[in-house]
Amino acid sequence: MSEHHSEPDSEKRGLSFFRRLFNLRSEPADREDIKVILQAALERGVIDQEAYSMINGALDVSSKTASDIMVPRSRIDLLDIEQPLSELLPKIIETGRSRFPVFEQERDNIIGILLAKDLLLSIANPKIDIRPLVRPAVFIPETKKLNVLLRDFRNSRNHIAIVIDEHGGTAGLVTMEDVLEQIVGDIEDEFDEEEEQTIFQAGHNSWRVMALTNISDFNAAFNTHLSDSEYDTIGGWLAAEQGQIPKRGDIFHLPEGISITVVRADPKRALWLHVQREQPNTIESNNTSDVSKEEKPQ
Repeated sequence: MSEHHSEPDSEKRGLSFFRRLFNLRSEPADREDIKVILQAALERGVIDQEAYSMINGALDVSSKTASDIMVPRSRIDLLDIEQPLSELLPKIIETGRSRFPVFEQERDNIIGILLAKDLLLSIANPKIDIRPLVRPAVFIPETKKLNVLLRDFRNSRNHIAIVIDEHGGTAGLVTMEDVLEQIVGDIEDEFDEEEEQTIFQAGHNSWRVMALTNISDFNAAFNTHLSDSEYDTIGGWLAAEQGQIPKRGDIFHLPEGISITVVRADPKRALWLHVQREQPNTIESNNTSDVSKEEKPQ
């Protein structure tokens, strides 16, 4: 038997299938035509689900921009170049990140990127000036196509870019992992926020909540109805409600029988919250006009 006839049946069927498809139409007219062919190939077993997903993702990368996948500004941990290393180290250690955008005077004035590994040789001297350790930052517009950005990442060996809006302000941050996961699926990196890890059960009716928790996630967890039309995070909502940056000890009461206490904050934002749900019988008593019931011990 000749070498040609020794090809596996599945391979011959796959080649025959693609020849028939491309004979029906001279060539795909657009991206959607290619996806139709891919879908047919998946259904016939020519390619598996993983290959199908990756090829589809590669096709979509050229149609998406940095603004579609960036980590929003509210979730970026920035370092202030004017703070001494002794004050920055606790934040660096707490977040566990390896790369930090660094700003000077204003948060929109990002002057570079600090790699945590560059601090290893300097950590014994907390008074050291970190300015010489800051590496140049790469800035890209929100409209930059992801396929172009991926090529730039590969050519420059840079893995992080600051996204700026049309006014020159910081809009967000994109990493190489963010782009790659559009092709190969989720890659957990240091800038990912796991939703289940922002709300922690502390007791029967109490929780510790990170202030960067999305309002939609907070509403889902506590059956509240906070508006997310203007703010993304519960910390941003609290600041808007109070008209100033929340401070440790500030308490907010929600009509659903929820109290929120700020347990940790820095000069720029709230960090950690304590959420307490009132007991069902307490909530019920608050909904009645009988004052004596409200005062009755439980």
